[in-house]
Amino acid sequence: MDLATLVGLIGAFGIVIYAMVMGGDVGLFVNVPSLLIVLVGSTFTVLIKFGLSQFLGTGKVVVKAFKTKIDSPEELIEEVVELADVARKGGLLSLEGKEVSNSFLAGGIQLLVDGHDPDVVRTLLGKDLKQGEERHAWGGKVFESLGDVAPAMGMIGTLIGLVAMLANMNDPKTIGPSMAVALLTTLYGAMLATMVALPLMDKLSLRSTEESRIKNLIIDALLAIQSGQNPRVIEAMLKTYLPESARASAEPDA
Repeated sequence: MDLATLVGLIGAFGIVIYAMVMGGDVGLFVNVPSLLIVLVGSTFTVLIKFGLSQFLGTGKVVVKAFKTKIDSPEELIEEVVELADVARKGGLLSLEGKEVSNSFLAGGIQLLVDGHDPDVVRTLLGKDLKQGEERHAWGGKVFESLGDVAPAMGMIGTLIGLVAMLANMNDPKTIGPSMAVALLTTLYGAMLATMVALPLMDKLSLRSTEESRIKNLIIDALLAIQSGQNPRVIEAMLKTYLPESARASAEPDA
């Protein structure tokens, strides 16, 4: 579980709800018509912009915003160097059946064992990388659209409430509920965009960058193993993917 995402969401909603409670009865801030306009209206409006499969696929992608199952580059480099040492001593076929922690790496190793040319390996793994980036990109676009649509739906709800209020000025009992719809839809729209949609869009972008970096590291490692490079040289090359402070042992042995 990504604590940053979870704590951020709970903290953001917590402070807003706390302010509502301190301001009086929290029930004053709950209005079903306003919620329907913003939540349901925004959902259907965003659906218009995308295909059904892209829209529904967002549910699978957004799970990554709450998960931290990203392989450690340092541990992955160590694992790859061990594989490179095995391949240098026993050939690429000696890698067959080796257990690895990363599924993308496992697929790449199988390509090496099967004897594919380096260009084929690069092409196949590159397509896998690109497809993953596209899935994250579509998920980010859905949340970006939701962030754009939610405040607009809040404004639509505000106009509905104002029209209802102005049309019934002769009945004082209707002014309060109509004004509540007018104001609360704007509040709900702003909350949905600012506290949910746009932050999740940015988190998905971060996850996409992290996964792409790991996959690019693996592609470079596999091609280096296939070419028979020295494991220490491979280690030094792969550590360029790490922050500079973590490259202390990047120089190959003499």
